[in-house]
Amino acid sequence: MSAALPPGLVMVSREGCHLCDDMLRELADLERDQAIPPVAIIDVDADPELIRRFGLKVPVLLFDGSVICHYTLNSQELLRLVRRPAAILPR
Repeated sequence: MSAALPPGLVMVSREGCHLCDDMLRELADLERDQAIPPVAIIDVDADPELIRRFGLKVPVLLFDGSVICHYTLNSQELLRLVRRPAAILPR
């Protein structure tokens, strides 16, 4: 049985992955200058469904389950997505 990814900003990572380390550093740098949501780090190898879905395509950065980027950080796309207004306004 597969664990669901949490909502919000999620980075799917792997132990010993230098690209994952690079993306984490870039996210930390971005966070110093911009308001971004907290990032949940998920180990791809901890869940067979994540291995099937992402395999060697790590790191992967997702926002509410949708892929923003993989391998390298796309900070422009990340900021665009986290700043967009809600699609449905509360009443």
